[in-house]
Amino acid sequence: MGITKGLMSEPSDIKETGRVEAFSDGVFAIAMTLLVLELHAPKDSEIQQAGNLAVAILQMWPSFIAFVLGFSFVLVGWINHHRVFTHIRRVDGAFLLLNGMLLMLFTLVPYPIAVLATHINGPDAKTAIVLYSTFSLLVAIGYQCVWRYASHNGRLLRRDMDKAQVQAITRQYSVVFPIFVVGFALSFLFPYVGLSIMAGLILFFAARGFSTAHRVS
Repeated sequence: MGITKGLMSEPSDIKETGRVEAFSDGVFAIAMTLLVLELHAPKDSEIQQAGNLAVAILQMWPSFIAFVLGFSFVLVGWINHHRVFTHIRRVDGAFLLLNGMLLMLFTLVPYPIAVLATHINGPDAKTAIVLYSTFSLLVAIGYQCVWRYASHNGRLLRRDMDKAQVQAITRQYSVVFPIFVVGFALSFLFPYVGLSIMAGLILFFAARGFSTAHRVS
């Protein structure tokens, strides 16, 4: 009877995790789409001030850089979110809440990106960078909570996932998280250094996400 119950619950677990990941994918897609709203065609007054349309567009470089940074942020976040879900066997209420909080942070991506694009080369650049670094640190905390809750004693993980694999992922989170803290702290003292560290972490997780991708069995 117990074996039959276990076999019946497995498809149900897969269905639930599939629904959560599909919902999460939708949130990531919306966050990516919202970023483009920060890009706009130069106004007539901006064109007149710049001299011509081409120069006016070139003067919008902070907005384009911020868009690339924000899109990369969400894309890498989605890649690593998918990576986590390849190891998840089932979900519970607490996990749904933690995952929801993480998704909430990603829906806010356009705001710090818009502030960064507006003030990156102005007198308030430090404040804009601190805001972005704070946001990045909060996302890192969100991933820590999601993974550590799911992996604690194998609570929500696939039954065929070995301990060495779990420890390797946990170790990666443990090693990288202090770098987020350092980047956050430096953004107050050396803003552009802190921003560079946060941008470098995006590249790191992009590389890790592609190199350690797993197929869902």
